[in-house]
Amino acid sequence: MVKVLNLYEAKSRLSALVEEAAAGSEIVIAKAGVPRARLVPLKSRARRRPGAWKGRIRIASDFDAPLPPDVLAGFTGRKR
Repeated sequence: MVKVLNLYEAKSRLSALVEEAAAGSEIVIAKAGVPRARLVPLKSRARRRPGAWKGRIRIASDFDAPLPPDVLAGFTGRKR
């Protein structure tokens, strides 16, 4: 269920509203009866596991070699 509050009330109860949103509630903050913002819980992110892509990515041996002059000109805007 969505709870709608006016801006003044939301300012005075912000800490409690943040806790409500973190618990799963959705709160709409309105100004003069017009909805202006929505306070919702953040989605939790899965922890990253180092090395998960090991063996799936290959870096070419010439990865850091100088670019050919025509490609370099495209990046710098200069003519060859």
